[in-house]
Amino acid sequence: MDDSIGTMMEAIGGYFELELQQGEEYHKDALRLNTARNCFEYILFARNYKKVYIPYYTCEVLLQPLEKHHIAYEFYSINEKLEPVEIKTLLPGEAFLYTNYFGLKQCCVEKMVAIYGSQLIVDNAQAFFAPHISNIDTFYSPRKFLGVPDGGYLYTDSCLSQNIPQDLSYMRMQHLLQRIDESAESGYSLFRQNDDALDNIPIFKMSRLTHRILCGTDYGYIKERRKENFEILHEALSNKNLLDIEASDSFECPMVYPYCTDSKSLREKLINNKIYVAMYWPNVLKWCTADMLEYELTNNIIALPIDQRYGSKEMDYIIKLLS
Repeated sequence: MDDSIGTMMEAIGGYFELELQQGEEYHKDALRLNTARNCFEYILFARNYKKVYIPYYTCEVLLQPLEKHHIAYEFYSINEKLEPVEIKTLLPGEAFLYTNYFGLKQCCVEKMVAIYGSQLIVDNAQAFFAPHISNIDTFYSPRKFLGVPDGGYLYTDSCLSQNIPQDLSYMRMQHLLQRIDESAESGYSLFRQNDDALDNIPIFKMSRLTHRILCGTDYGYIKERRKENFEILHEALSNKNLLDIEASDSFECPMVYPYCTDSKSLREKLINNKIYVAMYWPNVLKWCTADMLEYELTNNIIALPIDQRYGSKEMDYIIKLLS
């Protein structure tokens, strides 16, 4: 008998692992990496970019790979529609990054494709369900839509030749499990620790654990529920929302409902009533002056949760608090 027959097989029998549904991931044709930030870094390496234009209104983690590898960057401004105020003339070796804000700006993504072509980088971290456009470097962040410990998806036709090791994430699961067993509050500090730890880790492949979770997810339900919740809030709040939101048929599925208000106490009121709303993005206040639109957007946009865990009951509660 050949003793080597089973050496490449996974174990058969013994204790059970976490039981997860088997199915198909949403971005099955994308490159699976461990973070969206590392998807961006991968693009920088693969394309050998020398300079990138990035919006003032974006997450500071995008600067990490640029500064780490001494790649020049220049900020650009956006207008009240969350679209670039001017067109940049790109030289060879330069790229223009546009963020699909809150998953609502697919129409602008398509405009940017027509202008910049293959020199465009689309940041779909907030737009998990937005379609990838052929020949356009695009990355996604499943952690902003689902309870997974790591993960990023990248579409690109420029691949690195070196072998990329696979990440491990079993040790990053505690906050996800603790929220179920105890509460959101008890797991929050660990969530922050995990988020910070992912900032500067090397480019790895997505962990097998995250991949398994993403293969067992009901994406149709998630998309439908998010859109339903978005519409409930939009119907009730659109007349008070200072942000002009495009028709719902212009985007696939939003991340949050961005409610723009000049009320200085509303965010705190929501948090005090256990409606946890993230600020996008505190770093913008350091990059911009108080007279800039991006400064105002950071302070005034309240990202109301609309995700698949909730329904009309929770949306009505949010509306009541805002009234």
